[in-house]
Amino acid sequence: MEIGFVGLGRMGKNMVLRLLAGGHRVVAWNRSSEPMAEVIAKGATAARDFADLVAQLTPPRVVWVMLPAGDVTEKTLGDLAPLFARGDILVDGGNAHYKDSRRRAAELAARGLMFVDAGTSGGIWGLEIGYCLMVGGERAAVDRIAPVLATLAPPDGFLHVGGPGAGHFVKMVHNGIEYGMMQAYAEGFELIRASDYAPDLGQVAHLWNQGSVVRSWLLELAERALRADPELARLDDYVEDSGEGRWTVTESIERAVPLPVLTLALQMRFRSRQSESFAGKMLAALRREFGGHAVRAAESASPGKQAGR
Repeated sequence: MEIGFVGLGRMGKNMVLRLLAGGHRVVAWNRSSEPMAEVIAKGATAARDFADLVAQLTPPRVVWVMLPAGDVTEKTLGDLAPLFARGDILVDGGNAHYKDSRRRAAELAARGLMFVDAGTSGGIWGLEIGYCLMVGGERAAVDRIAPVLATLAPPDGFLHVGGPGAGHFVKMVHNGIEYGMMQAYAEGFELIRASDYAPDLGQVAHLWNQGSVVRSWLLELAERALRADPELARLDDYVEDSGEGRWTVTESIERAVPLPVLTLALQMRFRSRQSESFAGKMLAALRREFGGHAVRAAESASPGKQAGR
């Protein structure tokens, strides 16, 4: 199959390489030249700009956009749409908000264009093992790009989960669950580390993946990290979030669906970014005031963090 591809970041570049290995013709564009050179060396066709990319594709065209959610995706889709003809398909494989995807699908449909939102999971390992694809959009559009989806995904690794926005909705929930799983593993390993025992945490992670009910790919990654750095001494405990966890919690509030684990996992990421907690100081102050409890004098912030970071 022939496809245009915009965005060769950590995931996008590997997706193009996987498509090329699967025999697809890929016309690629990226803002920076280094990843372009890599995919061209593997057989991709370079595009000078969006107009050139569209011109090199045979109608009806398919272009996959793999960019960060927000303004950059909004602008890119807006710039591409006027270059398309009726029946062409735009695919957004980034982590867009599902409500934005529903809106974009309607706007593109008014032009006679089709839109597919493809929630994509697999990270930097997707080139080797494939990408899990949660796909939303009209059935006709999804069926047309099925050869591409089948190449990108492992066996049984893609699913049409509903109409416009459904793919990004399911991916949003997927990432919220991921927050909860990561937090549970992190807390469990911290408790083992704080105990009177001293098992090798990398070996524990390996053990749990041998038939245990908590085995998972995340646990395999935990083993990898702990074997490379048993004390995780080279890492700061600052944890960013990329948006989907917030969207998941917001959605739970809007729909009155309780998500206590996912919500607390998100809150713990916020806490990780504080060099010190004013709320914690407030608790200490209140205990001192009502009960005369001893308090600790303030210490300097840890070197790896800054207030408000």
